[in-house]
Amino acid sequence: MKIFCVGRNYVDHAKELGNDVPDEPVIFLKPKSAFLQPHMPFYYPEFTNELHYEVELVLRVSKNGKYIQERHASKYYNAITVGIDFTARDIQAELKKKGLPWEIAKAWDNSAAVGKFIDLKPGLNINDLNFSLQKNKEIVQQGNSKDMLFTFDQIVSYVSNFFSLNIGDLIFTGTPAGVGECVVGDILEAYIEKDALLEVEVK
Repeated sequence: MKIFCVGRNYVDHAKELGNDVPDEPVIFLKPKSAFLQPHMPFYYPEFTNELHYEVELVLRVSKNGKYIQERHASKYYNAITVGIDFTARDIQAELKKKGLPWEIAKAWDNSAAVGKFIDLKPGLNINDLNFSLQKNKEIVQQGNSKDMLFTFDQIVSYVSNFFSLNIGDLIFTGTPAGVGECVVGDILEAYIEKDALLEVEVK
């Protein structure tokens, strides 16, 4: 399983971190070991002093493919959920200053929490989907897929130009504005519309 991630896919989030708005998708990967297994505890990593949450819509790849045309891209995923891209923001900031890759800030063990998947069915408009994150029962992030710079199909097509897509791969499609810090004891709950699909306690 590969975990593809899209950076800066919402204008307001790019601006809140002082980043330029991209002309094409910004792609990075997390390894399989970054996947937080369901019902496993999440522990605050010892190497950071500034752990941030980033809530995102996540696609599940359902068909192997390469060089996928945008108009056929929707045939290559069959489910959607919410996930949290946990980020060591202090480490990422230092790496960005030096122009270095961010893997140790983004791709560490258990840094990708993934919720319960919803199968895609007729009538579910995933291009106008509200999602949100609550921290200790207070809403801290809200987004809608219609505000993405690059649509789901554009992302799938673009990624497939560089990497083979395989059944079971996941695609984190970007976070809206409102990213922030979490600490030990925080409880994070992620929603699509009014459905709670993911809960993580920081231990």
